[in-house]
This record gives sequence, structure tokens and C-alpha cells, in this order.
Amino acid sequence: MAELPTAETPLNQHSIRALEQWLSQLGATVVEGNPCEWRLTRSDWTAELLLAQEDLVVVWSAHAQDEQRCSLPYGLSRQDVEAAINAGP
Repeated sequence: MAELPTAETPLNQHSIRALEQWLSQLGATVVEGNPCEWRLTRSDWTAELLLAQEDLVVVWSAHAQDEQRCSLPYGLSRQDVEAAINAGP
């Protein structure tokens, strides 16, 4: 496995393989049949991560709550995006 760019590096400066490696390291799994859609499960919520053309779209689902959606620009650093995802809904 190749080394990821530093955590301060914007996502738009990561290769597709690096993005996939990072998502895997977060614990996300690719949705079968759609390499641009990933699923991340935590004890109290699930997130659908969509590698869209302009943004990384995150849709959180939590028990007894409405879905929450957030679009994170690829110009943000990987550490900022990771923090936003892990903050949950």
C-alpha cells in the first residue's frame, strides 16, 4: 500500500487510489456495483459517502433521527474532512 499524502493535503490533491485507501482506513467499505459510493458504520450512526464530481457528499443516518446531508469540497484538507465525517450527524 502506498503512503498517503499528509493529513493537511487537500483531497483534490489525492489520487483516486489514495482516496480509496483513506476511506478503507477509516473503516468504510465500497458499495458493490458503485465504486463512487462508500458506507461507514459507527455504533450510533451510519454514513453514506459519495465521491461526487464537485464534493464529497456525506449522508448520515442515526437511530430515530432524520438523515443529515453535508457536501464537503475537495479543497478541504483530509484531516478536516475526516473530522467532519467522524463528528457524525
